[in-house]
Amino acid sequence: MSKSRALFLLVAILIITITGCTKNNMPNEMPDDFAFLVKFGVGSKNEINTFDQTVTKDLIMDGTVTENIPLTKEELQDIYEKMKKVNVLEPKQLEPKKVRCMQDPHGNDHWKIKLNGETIIFHVSEVYCKPTKDAKELMELRDYIFDIVSKKDQYKMLPEANGGYK
Repeated sequence: MSKSRALFLLVAILIITITGCTKNNMPNEMPDDFAFLVKFGVGSKNEINTFDQTVTKDLIMDGTVTENIPLTKEELQDIYEKMKKVNVLEPKQLEPKKVRCMQDPHGNDHWKIKLNGETIIFHVSEVYCKPTKDAKELMELRDYIFDIVSKKDQYKMLPEANGGYK
């Protein structure tokens, strides 16, 4: 084997080894540019948007309403810690390998997360009767965030939804 070929092989093995050993870990400290948007529910009409400091509520038959509802630094820090536990930077298995059952109507989550100059986008569908572990974790994260928002006075003053989805 020639020296150049051996060197190429060594470099290739080194690159594969380094790439295989790195994890997509989130920084320990919440980055200054941390922000997210999550749209969820049937038609993804509900939205929590920390880029614009707004929350949109689906009123079903009465459309939607958007209100300025900022999250505090402490709330963002708590959400960031939850995102670290889920490690939103890691690749996710969001669809089951075998689909045995689907449901309708169903919600869809659309996520956009920015941290350290990176933007992560992914979608989670509630169409599957048995979601994957990763999908469940992200739905629980969404529920955690919504729980924070729904306890705020500004959210409680929004109109009630009229109607329902069938």
